[in-house]
Amino acid sequence: MIRYRSLAMATAILASAAPLLAQAQGFPDKAITFVVPFAAGTATDQIARTLANGVGAETRQPVIVDNKAGASGFIASQNVAKAAPDGYTVLITTNTTHAANEHLFKKLPYDPVKDFAPITALGKGGQIMVVSPSFPAKTVAEFVALAKKEPGKYSFGSGSSSSRMAGELLQQMAGIKLLHVPYKSNTLAVTDLLGGQISMMITDTATGLPQVKAGKLRALGMSSARRSPLAPDVPTISEAGVKGYEMGYWFAAYAPARTPPAVVKRLNELLVKAARSDAARTGFYEPTGTEVYTTSPEELAKFQTAESQKWGRIVTAAGIEAE
Repeated sequence: MIRYRSLAMATAILASAAPLLAQAQGFPDKAITFVVPFAAGTATDQIARTLANGVGAETRQPVIVDNKAGASGFIASQNVAKAAPDGYTVLITTNTTHAANEHLFKKLPYDPVKDFAPITALGKGGQIMVVSPSFPAKTVAEFVALAKKEPGKYSFGSGSSSSRMAGELLQQMAGIKLLHVPYKSNTLAVTDLLGGQISMMITDTATGLPQVKAGKLRALGMSSARRSPLAPDVPTISEAGVKGYEMGYWFAAYAPARTPPAVVKRLNELLVKAARSDAARTGFYEPTGTEVYTTSPEELAKFQTAESQKWGRIVTAAGIEAE
């Protein structure tokens, strides 16, 4: 009787797993949607579209990029968390939704760990501190001096948690007080910076550097530990007056929780291959100064945990109260 029950249980398990295995073997056989938490033109949007081209070419299936900007990534994250766990809906996101938000908001409409299946990290990058060409400060040191002279007079915009935290960390380390102005995306913040509505922002290089090269914005410093090869004449913020300053961001891909491991594995293979292709290197990584950084699903889970802990320490040190 015991043997019969064991065989029956094993048969039932195999029967229930069979559809998932068959699904994984034929994956993908229809369009995949990459959901992006930020607006078109942002670095996350750019990497998503670059990788969509690579995955689409490899699978010969359409890959749609769906921008669901706003609410610090809540909308896009919820959308993917509630999607069918079949691999056809993938979140292409950053540390904003999966490391920072849980420390910046008292309640999240999604769980950055329990609601998602990690697929792979996709890249790491630095940010650029920019002001309008008409702004009186031409260096980080001059900006800090102005801000110290008139606390609260000057503002900084942010359209992502990475951008916001970069500004908050600058205040903390430089001993200055700025007015924070939130936006739905960094591109919207840049628009107001160009129009003089805000004083400064620290944004991803993919968004800010083109404006600098076009002469529409002035670069004061890079948030990374080293100068960017795309802008070798721009000093790091640490070099330019705030010693020890460093703040970066990262990209990663997630599927809904309970996505079959075989499907996650296939998505990992497709995205890693696309990220490490020559087309991605010349089309996104090199032009934006982003480092190619890919992982296994397990490595991404560990990396996310470590990053969340780091961002938690920064939020606490900056004295930011959760909203």
